[in-house]
Amino acid sequence: MTHTNYELVIFDWDGTLMDSAARIVTCMQRAATDTGNPIPPPAAIRHIIGLGMHEAIAILFPNMDDTAANTLIEAYRAHWLSDDIAPSSLFPGAEQMLRTLAEAGYLLAVATGKSRRGLNKILDETKLGHLFDMTRCADETRSKPDPQMVHDILIDLNTKPANAIVIGDTEYDMQMAGNARVDAAGVAHGVHGVQQLQQQGALHIFTNLDEIPGWLKNTS
Repeated sequence: MTHTNYELVIFDWDGTLMDSAARIVTCMQRAATDTGNPIPPPAAIRHIIGLGMHEAIAILFPNMDDTAANTLIEAYRAHWLSDDIAPSSLFPGAEQMLRTLAEAGYLLAVATGKSRRGLNKILDETKLGHLFDMTRCADETRSKPDPQMVHDILIDLNTKPANAIVIGDTEYDMQMAGNARVDAAGVAHGVHGVQQLQQQGALHIFTNLDEIPGWLKNTS
């Protein structure tokens, strides 16, 4: 699949637009401590970034029952929503890139493993929410790599799969796009490696976010 008439750009958030891996690792480790569970190593936590919380917990704590998982998730969210951990920052060029795409007339969306409360907090803090035509979170639908988030965005924004592209930093983003029959591109600064993204169908890898507007323009 390679199309040359993109109208809609669907971004992952954590690891793609925002450098939040360290904060996610800290919140998960603190939540594990709070609930008396083994503390997962940073590499294991980084690997599950992009998934919904229940899917991530099932990988990190495979023998955990639903009640314990819900308790852990609430502990994680309490830390994420608090202000006692160093805040995440946007990757260089992210804000200007989004503004450039919006001014050029692209529809912009977010498909994220974050919760709605978590994403809204970040959008309020960054003051970028108005740039997005739609956002979908894992607690509102099925988690990546299921294509439901992309399907919802396509339907609500009246866009054909051939006119959309997903840009993300994990294999889950690439798989979600493929499952939705939508093109995908990757970023080199995320939690999964370039080769991993290419193996999962990334058409292109961006070294810097400010490359995105020019690349999209040149494909149209």
